[in-house]
Amino acid sequence: MSKIILGLVGPIASGKGTVKKYIEEKYNSKDCRFSTALRDVLNRISVPVNRENMQQVSTVLRQTFGEDLLAKIIVEDAKNLESDIIIIDGVRRKVDIKYLEEMDNFFLVAINAEAKIRYERMIARNENLGDQDKSYEQFLADHEAEADKEVPVVMKEADFTIDNSGDIALLHSQIEEIISKILKK
Repeated sequence: MSKIILGLVGPIASGKGTVKKYIEEKYNSKDCRFSTALRDVLNRISVPVNRENMQQVSTVLRQTFGEDLLAKIIVEDAKNLESDIIIIDGVRRKVDIKYLEEMDNFFLVAINAEAKIRYERMIARNENLGDQDKSYEQFLADHEAEADKEVPVVMKEADFTIDNSGDIALLHSQIEEIISKILKK
């Protein structure tokens, strides 16, 4: 079987990073993130790396160079990585998977959890500048931003779905079930 490409889609703090980390550790997978190119640009121009700035850079790049720009970057990154399993982290738009769907062994995995649980996780991880200071209402409003509003639509296209509202053992068992099904194909 050629390399397996797993695209992870889910709302903010649903557990995409946790799923990615588990698969990296257990299966020695490699990953590509849509946000990597955005973080690179922001760091290069010495602008704070926060959700709002990443959304703005994403919008400008896509409007200037084509809506599928980031999708093209991700496909090339995935092709060039040496691993049996490649994780694509941060799928948000239908166009993000346009070229991935043309690849052999691409599977879209939707990850979700209850909103309150996701909010608490976002505060605890403090991944982006300002996250720990957000109110629950601001957190919910972030889902309506241009970068995240298409996530529910893309999630409906998923080959597999993970409910990450439970504990870590339940999450791991769902991941193992998905990997097992893929390997049997």
